[in-house]
Formats: sequence, structure tokens, C-alpha cells
Amino acid sequence: MRARLPRSVWILGFVSLLMDLSSEIYHALLPAFLTVTLGLPVAAMGALDGVAEATANMAKLASGHLSDRGRRRKPWILLGYGMAALSKPLFPLATSALPVFGARFIDRIGKGIRGAPRDAMIADDTPPELRGAAFGLRQSLDTVGAFLAPLAAVGLMIAFAGDIRAVFWVAVIPAFLSFLFLLAMLRESEGMSSIAPKAAWNGFRDLGIDVRRLLLVGFLFGMARFSEGFLILKAIDAGLAVHWSPLVLALFNLSYLLLAYPAGALSDRVDPKSLLLAGIAVLVAANLWLAQATNLWAIGGACCCGARTWR
Repeated sequence: MRARLPRSVWILGFVSLLMDLSSEIYHALLPAFLTVTLGLPVAAMGALDGVAEATANMAKLASGHLSDRGRRRKPWILLGYGMAALSKPLFPLATSALPVFGARFIDRIGKGIRGAPRDAMIADDTPPELRGAAFGLRQSLDTVGAFLAPLAAVGLMIAFAGDIRAVFWVAVIPAFLSFLFLLAMLRESEGMSSIAPKAAWNGFRDLGIDVRRLLLVGFLFGMARFSEGFLILKAIDAGLAVHWSPLVLALFNLSYLLLAYPAGALSDRVDPKSLLLAGIAVLVAANLWLAQATNLWAIGGACCCGARTWR
């Protein structure tokens, strides 16, 4: 009989769906909120996203280590999603750049705290032959929320006559539903019992050579990545109206949604290294294409090509 994906994978996938439904509404409208509503320069958005993502990555390092040492995943996952939910009401209350930076900072710390323990729980609970499919499913469900969010943002912008703050208040709801669903439904991973105490991370030098090489590739890959918010600003600069601008992310996330699960399942059957290199090649091509894009059709094509690897 074919093995089934564990219950925890589905729960974490639906939690991700709800949280991304909330977060991506903010993400879709934040570029316009910063540059149009608050009147800040484009550089402010770049600084905001740069600091936020760096913070999230550092938090992943700490929370992953602590969840291994304490042999508990759920408290760290709850803390991460809880911080993200609590950060959401701060956005519509913001009247200047500093509160937005604070809200984004808390949100990204929460993302970083939950990321490593969540992925580790999936690995703990899933048989090795299904791990690619498990990660692909969770990411696909995550991307369902990310795809629906820009569409919801456009509908809410029309309903509220372009009032971004009102849309932000509505987006608070799925974030808190995500946390409550997680609190009620997720059980601590049984796979933690098989982890020896010495499994705690003690430094880069203690990692295997293959893991170090993969981390180096990930570092270089991250250097080629930039915020999807710049895709929105690029489209606005090309003539797209502000209230339609979230559709850029909808197109981006639709392309990603269609590819995430098949790519994860394919990695269980072919050499993951070859698949990773193919994805990086597509990213490079999409970045070069986007740099030359001057109209909405070209920008849309770059979104579709780059979605395989950007998120």
C-alpha cells in the first residue's frame, strides 16, 4: 500500500495557507502604501525588506537549534505564527515609516522562528521516500494562500474605494484564524524521540561537507533574489494602476503554485542537484529578462519564468 503523507503536513500546509492569505495582502499593497500613502522613496521599501529578511534568516538559525536541543517543535512554531498574527494590526495603525518597520520586523522574526522547526517537524514525521512530496505539498498550500491574497486585495480595494488601511484591517482575520487552527490541531512530533542529544547544531565546521556545500549554494542563490515588492513597483512604473497592482503577485504565485508540488515530487525521483541547478538557471534568465522589461507583458513573462525559484 502506498504510504500517505502525515497529518501534520496537511495541518501545517493549511496553517501556512491562512497565514499567507493574510501576509500576502499586506505584501501586495505595502509597496503602494509606503510610496503613495506615506510618500516614502522606493529605497525605503528596499531597506525594509532587506532588514526584514536578514532578521528572519537569523531567527531561523536560533529557533532550529533550540527546537533540536529541547526536542520540541510545536512551541516554536506557535511562537512564530503568534508573532506574525500580532504584527498585523500594527500596519493599518502606522502613520510613518518607523511603525511599518517595527511591524515588518516583528512579522519577519515570527517567520524566522517558525520556519526551521516547522520544516524539521515535516522531516521528522515523513518517510524519506515522501519528503520531497511533503515539502512540495506544504509549499503548494502556502502558495494557494499567496495566490488568493492578491485577488482578495484587489476585490477589497474596490469594495473600500482604495482605502488601504481598511483592507489591512480585514487581512488581520485570517492571520488569527491561522494561529488558532494551529493551536487546536497540531500535535508534537513523535519523530523527535529518534533524535540523539548530540544532534544539536554546534557550528558550521561540525556540519558534513555536503551540507556545507548546499548552504554555500543557498547563500549564492539568496544573493540573486530580491523582494517581489519590486515587481509590483516595476509594474506600476510601466503604467499599471495602483488598485490593480496586486495582480502582479497573483500571476507570480499562480505560476509558483502550479510548479511547487510537481517539482517536490520530481525531486523524489530524479537527482535533486540537477533540479536545483535547473531552477537557478531559470532564475538567472528571469532576472535578465526583467531588467530589460519595459511593458506589462514583458514583466508578466518574467514573473512566470522566475516564479519557479524566487520564493
